[in-house]
Amino acid sequence: MGFKLFLLFEKFLMILPKKIRKGFFIFLAKVAYYLSFRYRNVGFANLDFIFGDKLTQKEKKEIIKYSFKNLLLNFLHLMEIRHMNKENFAKKITVKNIEAVEKVHEQKRAAVYITSHYCSWELGGIAVGIFAEPIAAVYKKMKNPNYQKWVLESRSNLGNTSLEKSSVIKSLIKLAKNGKASGILIDTAISSREGVEVEFLGKKVHQTATPSYLARKFNAAIIPVIIKTEDEENYTLTFFDEIEVPKTDNEKEDIQKATQLQADWLTKVIIDDPKFWFWIHRRFKNRYQYIYKKKT
Repeated sequence: MGFKLFLLFEKFLMILPKKIRKGFFIFLAKVAYYLSFRYRNVGFANLDFIFGDKLTQKEKKEIIKYSFKNLLLNFLHLMEIRHMNKENFAKKITVKNIEAVEKVHEQKRAAVYITSHYCSWELGGIAVGIFAEPIAAVYKKMKNPNYQKWVLESRSNLGNTSLEKSSVIKSLIKLAKNGKASGILIDTAISSREGVEVEFLGKKVHQTATPSYLARKFNAAIIPVIIKTEDEENYTLTFFDEIEVPKTDNEKEDIQKATQLQADWLTKVIIDDPKFWFWIHRRFKNRYQYIYKKKT
């Protein structure tokens, strides 16, 4: 019953002018910032941990406010994508360095697009599928099956597909062997069993090694990609040059080095413009749980 009401509310929101619809979600973000003591303090814990006194308390507050806003805008994008076609979606996007993708296609290699919870990640995944090639994006199973179905339907509306994380490796290998593209988030909190140790934002964490493994084993190309906006209406999708994986006699070391290069890339992206990263998730919980206990 609750989900049916949500779907009715979605229909109502989509009837409204976009300006009003967007204003509603921005209002929700402001309310969430003040009501969500837990996630607000996760944001401060993360920013204190990474930047210390390099950012003022006012700057940290503005970044955390934007994290809430960005989350709600991503939710709005999911809703709007369900009602878009490729033509009206493409009008919102400018693409940079598509040559990095074209080079991989000329070599007839599979691409593994790596990205993060940075800026408008829902739009970014769709944009890669439209401007580069359809991707199979890895996702983590959600608690609510109805909401998961809604999200996955939105993400697939313009051509992409989704792969559930817990049983994904065989599917990713098949894609790589057949020259097909996948998309993997590299900034989620994982355990030591799930990834390799890297330095990210100056801290030791574990990060998925799957892109490095696919690239080394099956000659796939790791292509970093982000999306950014200046006005929250028009967006720039930027592809970065391939991150190459060493191929020596030491496979484990090769994979670790390539995974570190990916962490270095994302570190630079975030340090250059930190407000767009999703600071209100506990990225550092597996090794530095104490920073969140102190704050909450």
